[in-house]
Amino acid sequence: MGKSKAGLLQGTLDMLILKALSLGALHGYGIGQRIGQISGDELKVEEGSLYPGLYRLEHRGWIESEWDVSDNNQRAKFYKLTRAGRKQLIAEEQNWERLAGATKKALRAS
Repeated sequence: MGKSKAGLLQGTLDMLILKALSLGALHGYGIGQRIGQISGDELKVEEGSLYPGLYRLEHRGWIESEWDVSDNNQRAKFYKLTRAGRKQLIAEEQNWERLAGATKKALRAS
């Protein structure tokens, strides 16, 4: 068997989508691929989680979408960050760093 994929902690998907889109606009499949790429292929986002996440972020005003044609001449919805999404990404990254630091402290406790 190949190496197992790390499970996503609840609440991290939004941050990962925002991070993927901070590098440029993408369609849904491309977002999933970029998350895998930037995580060194350790994280995989299933369509059943990705698309509800995209709808949720769009509803919150953190991303926006428009229909266009993909590289393989298919009609696809492309997503990009809004100004509010860029601010939210900064907040999410800061919160993640705080949480990771607290978790490290807890793991070192005797």
